[in-house]
Order: sequence, then structure tokens, then C-alpha cells
Amino acid sequence: MIDEIIKDAEVRMGKSIDSLHTDLTKIRTGRAHPSLLDHVQVDYYGTGTPIKQVANVTVEDSRTLVVTPWEKDMVAKVEKAIMGSSLGLNPATSGTVIRIPMPPLTEERRKDLVKVVRHEAEQARVAIRNIRRDANSDFKDLLKEKEISEDEERKAEENIQKLTDAYVGKIDKVLADKEAELMEV
Repeated sequence: MIDEIIKDAEVRMGKSIDSLHTDLTKIRTGRAHPSLLDHVQVDYYGTGTPIKQVANVTVEDSRTLVVTPWEKDMVAKVEKAIMGSSLGLNPATSGTVIRIPMPPLTEERRKDLVKVVRHEAEQARVAIRNIRRDANSDFKDLLKEKEISEDEERKAEENIQKLTDAYVGKIDKVLADKEAELMEV
């Protein structure tokens, strides 16, 4: 019973880390990376479709993305979707190839992005602590129902705390890496 609660908490904490990674990939660092366009939706015959399902996204150099739609008539729609995204990018089309230059980030913009990244990391920490609270609550319920002893509850809470500390450490590492990437000129 205790093992199941701990396993569930660990899976949920892992999902919180994955969610943080997903949120941080949307934050532009000035370097070209194909995952930057992952959340951009293109109108594909009336349906919102992820850009990577209608086009090939590659990196030409450190500051340029190249998007090659698989269908010729999709070029304008893909370009429009990129311009309409909240990324602030200006694609340039030449034939069936769309080039997206990454404008360099100003120092002020970098600092703003660091604040956003720290906020995302704090949200992930809060999610991890909520998972810990839920697990501890489950342990207390088991104790009330006399399914486990007080010693087992205390040991389970210690294990959950160790797990929480480990995942908060992972969040701190992800945050430090992203901050370093953002402040890199």
C-alpha cells in the first residue's frame, strides 16, 4: 500500500519535471532549435495541426531555422502560423522553403526571460510539494484506518520527503541550465 503511494508520487513528480521541460523549451534563448516551434499550430484543412506534422523543421545555423512544408500550398499557412505565434519571429519565404532568423536578445529581454524561467521553476516546485502533501495525506488516512502503524507512516513520510528533495534538486538543475543558456551571449 505504501509502496503504491510512493510509486504514484514518483510518477507524478516525473511528469511535473517533464512539464517544466516542455514549458522551458517554449522560451526562446536566441539560438535556433527545432523544438521552439513545437507548440505552433497550422491550419491544415480546417484542423489545428502541430507544425512538425505538416513540415520538416531543421536548423540551418545557430541563428536560423528552416521549415520545409511537405505540400506546396501549405507554405503560406505555415508562414502565417509562425508569424501569429507568440514567439515574435519574422519568417522569410523563398519558394517552398521558409527561413526563420532568430533575432539576438537584448540584455533587458534576457533578464525578463530569466524571471519567467524562475517563475516556471517555482510553479514546478509547488507542484512537487503538492504531490508530497497528497502522499502524506494518504499515509495519514491509512494510519486512521489502522492499515499501517505510526512507525510505518513516519518512515513513509521520510521516504516521500527524500523523493521531494531529489525532484526539487532536479528542478534547480534544470533552472540553472536554462538561466545559463539565456544569459549566454
